[in-house]
Amino acid sequence: MTKEIEKWWKEAAKYYQEENKLGTQSAHYGPYSPNENELNLLGKVKGKKILEIGCGGGQCSVAFAKQGAVCTGIDILKEQLEFAENLAKKNKVKVNFIKGDIQTLKGVKSGSFDIVFSAFALQYVPDLTKCFKEVFRVLKKKGLFIFSLDHPFYIIINDKNGKIYKSYYKTGREEEKETWPDGSKHLFVRYRRKVSDMYSILLEAGFFVEKLMEPFKKDTEWKKLYPYWLAKMMAPTIIFKAVKK
Repeated sequence: MTKEIEKWWKEAAKYYQEENKLGTQSAHYGPYSPNENELNLLGKVKGKKILEIGCGGGQCSVAFAKQGAVCTGIDILKEQLEFAENLAKKNKVKVNFIKGDIQTLKGVKSGSFDIVFSAFALQYVPDLTKCFKEVFRVLKKKGLFIFSLDHPFYIIINDKNGKIYKSYYKTGREEEKETWPDGSKHLFVRYRRKVSDMYSILLEAGFFVEKLMEPFKKDTEWKKLYPYWLAKMMAPTIIFKAVKK
């Protein structure tokens, strides 16, 4: 993760957690997507060792722990991990939260997890090839890798008029200068990839892609950031389910 991304999240973390109020009854995948209890992509997690990369405030890890999983969450941001630790205590579950780079997974033992999970974090990873190879390394044989992120089609559409305003083929680092309601200026950075790019990188890392989903569930919670009229025409969230061969 770059210093600019880390800085943006440090500035945004408190507001993000207060604004979104993500629950812990089920792991979430993203805007207008059904949650894990509805999609059941992981199956029964009781007793399974789950690593959440880019865990943020820890809501998904806590949800899995409440269902009997043995969970570890990794995030680069101290402020997010402090929120996650408090959330785990509040829900009376134990989760091992670690400060670290999800691109390298340094210090994580090879072949030690049944499942690696990530919700809306991988768009902040500069080198996805390195990240996916590391995920492959830490998974047990036939382990699952399930992740979601911004749908690459959705983010090239202007959410004011519905017109395409970016090239789908222009990938890589993307910067956006933001002005927040308090007038402060912030630089938002993410990395954009085509669907085929992510699919190919998974294959190169050694995964078999079992499922690719573009779900839509009517939901008003996200309407401030993701207009409903657009979301019902183009899913904001894409989900990959892959298996370590």
